[in-house]
Amino acid sequence: MKTMLALISNVLCRITGKNAAAQTVSELLIDLSEYVSLTSPVTPAMATTQRQPPKPPPVSTSAPQLVSVQADPLASPGAKVVISSRSFTSQATFDIKKCELHHLEEGPPDKAEMTREQGLQYYHSMQTMRRMELKADQLYKQKIIRGFCHLYDGQEACAMGIEGAINPTDHLITAYRAHAYTYTRGVSVKQILAELTGRKGGIAKGKGGSMHMYAPNFYGGNGIVGAQVPLGAGIALACQYQGNNQVCVTLYGDGAANQGQIFEAFNMAALWKLPCIFVCENNKYGMGTSVERASASTDYYKRGDYVPGIRVDGMDVLCVREATKFAADHCRAGKGPILMELQTYRYHGHSMSDPGVSYRTREEIQEVRSKSDPISMLKERMLSNNMASPEEFKEIDVEIRKHIDEAALFATSDPEPPLGELCNHIFANDVPIDVRGVNPWTILKSSS
Repeated sequence: MKTMLALISNVLCRITGKNAAAQTVSELLIDLSEYVSLTSPVTPAMATTQRQPPKPPPVSTSAPQLVSVQADPLASPGAKVVISSRSFTSQATFDIKKCELHHLEEGPPDKAEMTREQGLQYYHSMQTMRRMELKADQLYKQKIIRGFCHLYDGQEACAMGIEGAINPTDHLITAYRAHAYTYTRGVSVKQILAELTGRKGGIAKGKGGSMHMYAPNFYGGNGIVGAQVPLGAGIALACQYQGNNQVCVTLYGDGAANQGQIFEAFNMAALWKLPCIFVCENNKYGMGTSVERASASTDYYKRGDYVPGIRVDGMDVLCVREATKFAADHCRAGKGPILMELQTYRYHGHSMSDPGVSYRTREEIQEVRSKSDPISMLKERMLSNNMASPEEFKEIDVEIRKHIDEAALFATSDPEPPLGELCNHIFANDVPIDVRGVNPWTILKSSS
């Protein structure tokens, strides 16, 4: 025992730099307490008298500090000690794919800045769109959603990139693949799913279905192929007439790109220099026909001829955002319309009645998912640049799944609109006479 005490005394003397002959082991232990704490962490009241660790580097207020803790083997059971801390990069610059240009000397930049807040917002919105569409797929297969249903999963970067570049006061009109834009224009997932299931809590009170949803400055989807394009030109004409410095984003698909009315709209917009951004969402297939089999020229960004155009990587949210900013500035400067082709991809078939694998292979779809998925691309960018942690993304995913499930519960439990509701909202004002046999005050009765 004496030998052991002597060894301990010598070790403690080396640590403290004091003479063993001058002090007992107990005294040395007391001196050693200045260097090593052998007790549980002190209470907050006592902490002010203890030596404090160096402060971590400044952290953005929007970038919360993550602290990892681990049990201290020298402390009492349950005691914790901080062993590391982490702060996030608040902003980063990314290389993006250069756009191809038509009748333009300069185009969008090939670099894009993104803050941590923007990245998390983009991820949350795109993941919500994805989960909402997957839930719609499930409800359709359960025969709770009936009729037409065109899903948007795979194309989320288009919607988020456009909305990230324009103002809420700007206008937007699209085709029948409209669920995501309804969400980005401010409509809740609950109202969207309830509209799909035909319930009175839907955005159009259950009477519009998949194609007909509306919000402020959002003029809905249009079930007639290409018909929304001249309507979008008309909205742009109203913006020009009112002089409000607003633009209209008019979207259509590659399947509608050969419609004659689209070229007529291009012509009027160019003649009158309308502030219209024509956007062709080229997802490679018009229904079940590939673009190569449908169009003699697949350079859709050049199809406006005298209208300048840009071809954009539609799977990259930052590339879409920067291109849309460029296009909006072009229109607001009074230079007239501009055409954007967003090269994107849909994971589902054309609609829920289309399995989507009779004219393309499963391997093709999987390759796009693995190499170009817009959500995965954004996530990897943020992780590789220390703008977020895997745990944060997991928390966001869990929150979104819960939110979607709650919305689906509402959409399946909310009652259907009463039969008499069919006669409401047909006219903007009271109509005192019957029009085509339909009157706002007609009371309908079910014969079934």
